[in-house]
Amino acid sequence: MPFHTKPAALALALIAGGMSAVGEDSVRTPMMIPEAKLPQGFPAPGPVGEVITKTYPAHRLARVRSSAGNDGSFMKLFRHIERNDIKMTAPVEMVLDEPGDRAQPAATESMAFLYGTPDTGSVGPDPADPNVVVEDVPETTVVSLGVRGSYREERFGGFVDKLREWLAAHPEWVAAGPPRTLAYNSPFVPGVLKYAEVQIPVAAAPKPAPNPTP
Repeated sequence: MPFHTKPAALALALIAGGMSAVGEDSVRTPMMIPEAKLPQGFPAPGPVGEVITKTYPAHRLARVRSSAGNDGSFMKLFRHIERNDIKMTAPVEMVLDEPGDRAQPAATESMAFLYGTPDTGSVGPDPADPNVVVEDVPETTVVSLGVRGSYREERFGGFVDKLREWLAAHPEWVAAGPPRTLAYNSPFVPGVLKYAEVQIPVAAAPKPAPNPTP
């Protein structure tokens, strides 16, 4: 099993009333069902319903790209870490491919399992399955929204819209990549109890050029 689940009764007690806890960085972290360890140096999950900025350290991951939703990506990735004796971590990253027609739901462009440390394994295609490619990812800053509920793709478009509204109100940041979802729970956790973060990579907006001296 890639994750270990907690009893549903305990989960309900943890999230009752939308409770949250204060983390070491004074950022409220959500009550959630922890099923696997975070990768080395990763920030804690963010609060539900609140947009925050987060910075992730450089890390290594295994990715499967798809043009048709998940397309068996999870099992391809799971077999990859099983073959290579790599421990499962959480979250699982899903990069979203937003359609030009905003009335259509966003689809999953790729799925990735994150390695526990950036020196695990080696980069490049998996010799046993070239659909799985191991990549190194540089330090990344994102705007992030913690959400609760099912991981259905059609839900995520609205959350991405909220992040774009936040960016419009904070011109000091600009989008620097496609939106993504970080899913922290396995299929064994009921949808109402699942926790995820919807994010957009960002960079500091360029500073305006000074006015020329008359």
